[in-house]
Amino acid sequence: MKAIPSSTSGPLQGIRILDMATVVAAPFAATLCGDMGAEVTKLELPDGSDTLRHMLPVMGQHSLFWKVTNRGKRGITLDVRKPEGRALLLKMLPRFDVLVENFRTGTLDRWGLDLQTLHAHNPELIVLRLTGFGQTGPYARRPGFARIFEAMSGFAHLTGESGRSPQHMNYPLGDVISGLFGAFSIATALTARARSTSQAPRGCEIDLAATEALMRMLDPLPAEYQHQQIVRERTGARATYSALSNIFATKDGQWLTIVGTSGTAYRRIFDAIGRADLLDGDRLASSASRLQHSNEVDGIVADWCLSLPLAEIQDILTRHEVPHSKVYSIEDVVADPHVQARNALIQLPDPDLGYLAAPCVVPRFSNHTPVTPRSGPGVGEHNEEVFGEIGVGTEELARLKSLGIV
Repeated sequence: MKAIPSSTSGPLQGIRILDMATVVAAPFAATLCGDMGAEVTKLELPDGSDTLRHMLPVMGQHSLFWKVTNRGKRGITLDVRKPEGRALLLKMLPRFDVLVENFRTGTLDRWGLDLQTLHAHNPELIVLRLTGFGQTGPYARRPGFARIFEAMSGFAHLTGESGRSPQHMNYPLGDVISGLFGAFSIATALTARARSTSQAPRGCEIDLAATEALMRMLDPLPAEYQHQQIVRERTGARATYSALSNIFATKDGQWLTIVGTSGTAYRRIFDAIGRADLLDGDRLASSASRLQHSNEVDGIVADWCLSLPLAEIQDILTRHEVPHSKVYSIEDVVADPHVQARNALIQLPDPDLGYLAAPCVVPRFSNHTPVTPRSGPGVGEHNEEVFGEIGVGTEELARLKSLGIV
């Protein structure tokens, strides 16, 4: 299959991003911007040693993770640690609006690519630095990975069964959440730059600490601890901030989540299971009183779910307009008629594997229909195209390649 160029239509059309980050978090931020129409160029070392290129799942020599996470990008190779590589990067820089990097704090400075140098070559440049702990503080130079962010933010402390080990989910959640914050940060900085009327240079540095991004998701916990001395703990699937909210087993061995956070939804649950008598009086009238009786109420609903197969439970709950869902595997997601009706999964054209299923562009805009991006680029796939834009000819490119610079 011939490589299909990325679309550059969309809300961020005309924005050019140079993504020199590695693995998942920061590259995901750039990919989200690419989904919105930005032109993203992926820069990596000539040896293709980015960890994501070798992370499972792999088909032959091709990492599915790499291909999907870096979708829609042009790919170049450049060793910016070498003087000629650094010079080429600085020559390219005026062509870009945003530079994305995730090296340990101080690394680019060591390579002669400190912020002052970057802005000397492009005063309008927005630099996103996505690191584990930020550009300042005693942990600034520590390495960071998704599970570290999840552990240090307090997120993992909430995940798992009561009295048992904290849990990480089988996916780098800390990376993708910080990547979301990264894309939001880029869009925010671009908006501020566009609105600025100042004659001064409008470039800026974005200091995004992934641990802080995870902390930001746990909104009320600091106040809860400050004023009530509560350390929220693991409770399995049960919520301690509203009731009823839990996961229940069915007679045929499936799992179902049921939510009755509001008073209306709560009443519908007990109407559905034929226990409207539990709603009489004040005992379960308020959110606080319902939480006090969580064990009792969850037990009643659990027994009811165990007495019926999933399909029958869903039919009853749907008729009573009770919020619920089977706990989906990816197999269930792919088969779901709503997912199919909205084309929530798309097929990325790929020159090696044909097509790759992937989540659609999110969100949807009424005035724009996104073009399906192609999968992530091969090592140095667009070297001639991108370096040609700054006047590097074929012979010079061959020389640079022989020196391990590209």
